[in-house]
Amino acid sequence: MHAIALVDFGMGNLRSVERALLQAAGDAGTPCAVTRTRDPEVIARADKVVVPGQGAFRDCAAALQAGIGDALREQIRKGTPYLGICLGMQALFDASEEAEGARGLGVFPGLVERLTPEPPAAAAEASAAAAGPRVGIKIPHMGWNRITLTREASGPLRVFSGESPYVYFVHSYHAVPSEPALVAATTEHGPHRITAAIERDNVTATQFHPEKSQETGLRLLARFLAG
Repeated sequence: MHAIALVDFGMGNLRSVERALLQAAGDAGTPCAVTRTRDPEVIARADKVVVPGQGAFRDCAAALQAGIGDALREQIRKGTPYLGICLGMQALFDASEEAEGARGLGVFPGLVERLTPEPPAAAAEASAAAAGPRVGIKIPHMGWNRITLTREASGPLRVFSGESPYVYFVHSYHAVPSEPALVAATTEHGPHRITAAIERDNVTATQFHPEKSQETGLRLLARFLAG
């Protein structure tokens, strides 16, 4: 039986993620024990790690400094399968525009950038032209949207090979990796091309929420647990 550490940053409702993991484990025929935890020792012993999160990057960064960050970096270094969800993906990078001075895990180089209702260049151009009323996109980016794989997936995202499924998003920031090859899937929101998922070696992370994405999300979780 796989021991799954469901990392608790103290933000968001982990119960929905736990329920989705257990349902996906049943669908995949992969027995697992899911433990919600903030204990670095429990994280260090886990066979697989799931890091979800909704909330502020600064609070997440503070939790990482309490020993959780070292445990996660070591698990990733050892090759333990890691699934990051929303803030759990953003935390993999160096820093976020949401919280100046707060540091992420730094597993991958890059910055978490704010989504804007209208790109600054477009706003300046429209203003200079004295254009009429403009309708901007809504931030946060919330609801169902289609993702597109940008390359052949090597990990759990393979479940979407040949597909462009709809999944559920809730976010105002997104990761912009310094290494474009890290990006495994994108989505479009108005003028923004958003990093929807990244994947490298034992690390898979999504900006969207598999636990809110119904059957599509359960397929991804089942592939992660069975892999």
